[in-house]
Amino acid sequence: MKKLIQQILKFGIVGVICTIIDFGVTILLKEVFHTWYLFANGAGFTVSVVVNYILSMKYVFRGKKGANKIKEFIIFAVLSIIGLLLSELIMWIAVDRMQLHYVLSKVGATALVMIFNFVTRKIFLEDHSRPEEADPSEAAGRDK
Repeated sequence: MKKLIQQILKFGIVGVICTIIDFGVTILLKEVFHTWYLFANGAGFTVSVVVNYILSMKYVFRGKKGANKIKEFIIFAVLSIIGLLLSELIMWIAVDRMQLHYVLSKVGATALVMIFNFVTRKIFLEDHSRPEEADPSEAAGRDK
């Protein structure tokens, strides 16, 4: 249980970093470049996904030993695209239907998608056949 809590905390730290990137790109595109809020949201989400993959697979999840990194990224990307679609749907409902501010809407969407991301990445990307280790980054170093 302690290892799961540590993993959730690491996931949270990576999530905060990627959320700052996501919100930063979204707000920059919307406020400075005056792009459509759903385009800005998608762009911010996409940039943060790439950073999230790198950090998550290095520090949070124990990747499957000998896994094809391209296949692993594709799975990560597909899960992220589903998360993006959920985010876009939540944003659309909140902004267009409920008339909420896009930033407030993005906060709610981010919270819900974060739960989806942790659960699906743990199920589909983590190696459950290897014994748990305290630090996935240590395991990554040994797998090289």
